[in-house]
Amino acid sequence: MKLTADRITDAGMAVFAEAGYHGLSMRRVAERLDVHAGSLYYHVPNKTALLQLMADRVARQAYDAGTAALAELDTTSDWQARVTAQAVALRRSIRRHPGGAIMFADSPKTLSPGALSVMERLLDTLAAAGVPAQKCGTAADTLLSHVTGYVLQEQSEPPVVPPAPDTAADLHRRFPRTMTAAAHDQDEQFTRSLDLICAGIATLLPEPHPPGAGR
Repeated sequence: MKLTADRITDAGMAVFAEAGYHGLSMRRVAERLDVHAGSLYYHVPNKTALLQLMADRVARQAYDAGTAALAELDTTSDWQARVTAQAVALRRSIRRHPGGAIMFADSPKTLSPGALSVMERLLDTLAAAGVPAQKCGTAADTLLSHVTGYVLQEQSEPPVVPPAPDTAADLHRRFPRTMTAAAHDQDEQFTRSLDLICAGIATLLPEPHPPGAGR
């Protein structure tokens, strides 16, 4: 099969899933493709370029997922529903890839078209809602950082040894609120967190004027 940048990216994603950032190398990618490492460089010059391609792929898939989620909304949906749809789709999309949160977080640094598209659409949504221009960037960055950080925690390795029953009981006794919160369904917890962020963003919106005001 002909060697292409897409095939190299596929292999890079697979190696990243198995070995993480530090285990990713052009040599290991070449081994996975059963080719000489030197043959990769015509299509992808180095590991940095490969990581950029991988990050952009994750971001493009996230953008497409957001497009599908928005298409499912009713035309009367408000800005908070549109923001939530994009954030939920982003989380689901980057969770599909081991290390997806890291790759997505890196994508804006490389001016990835996929990441820029995700950001631009979110900015459009916030601007259409009435968020002041000077606040839109901060609001959008807060939302995307929250999603990335949330997935990063979800994709982190769990404790090697789970706590013994008596230890778990002691933790619940000493930290009842924290342990109860940690037991919540992650999807529900994520949606609630978005509600809180949107509530904060809503305070930036201009107050509606009552009918006849200013006449």
